[in-house]
Amino acid sequence: MLSAKSLFQEILNNDDSFRLFCSIAATGEAQGGWENARIAALVPATQCALAPKVARHGADEDKHGRIFEALLRKRGLTPAEVPDDADYTMILEGLGIGLAHEKLRREQHLTERDVLTYLAHSRVTEQRASEEMTMLKDLFGEDPELGRAVRMICRDEENHLAYCHEELLRLSAEGHGRLIRTLLRESARAEIRVYRNVSLAVMARMGTILGWSRLRGGLLAFGIHGRYVYERLGGWRRLTRLRMPERRDALGGAPAVAPEYAPDAAAEPEVA
Repeated sequence: MLSAKSLFQEILNNDDSFRLFCSIAATGEAQGGWENARIAALVPATQCALAPKVARHGADEDKHGRIFEALLRKRGLTPAEVPDDADYTMILEGLGIGLAHEKLRREQHLTERDVLTYLAHSRVTEQRASEEMTMLKDLFGEDPELGRAVRMICRDEENHLAYCHEELLRLSAEGHGRLIRTLLRESARAEIRVYRNVSLAVMARMGTILGWSRLRGGLLAFGIHGRYVYERLGGWRRLTRLRMPERRDALGGAPAVAPEYAPDAAAEPEVA
């Protein structure tokens, strides 16, 4: 039976496919951590109150990257090189979505428009991340190997998404609503194409590793294309809607420490 549960279980049961899965995830999270850290350091004076929240976002992303690396170490595996066509974050940057790394490497303050661009891009990509982690939590939240990591990352992604909603609504109320809507549409329409292409690239490599038949590979590709058609015809709008979240100030204050994951500040995280 071809189901999400059976598909992911097959990927997770094989060391080579698990290595690729965790390596892709760790690389994306590490990139997100660096980007947010640089944005936090460069926010304009008019948005200085945003800096600690952006820094918290980046710290969470760094933590997620270390969690995936810890999962690899637990199996005695080393990170794999991430193929260019599977690097979701860098492909989006190459399309001009979000803030370019070249800009973030400069020691020059960002503009208010840059902040809007960052938040709109984050709102779209965090929606995707939250949906994916919710699915993994539903499938593997009680798994002895993955459950703790999945539950923690899922909570963090929900916080990140709530933060993006709240900050974009605040900025909309300050008169930036039209530009925010434009940036959200541009980000969403680019993201659904990139997500389709990266999904196809990753599934093709998983199929090679796991020896999937052409029929199985074709069915998975058909499903990915079908999701893209749905999103292209209107499903993308869920990535752009703004509503005040129930969880307010989700990235304010000190980071919450989950009881099942509390690494020593000087140590590498452990996932038992």
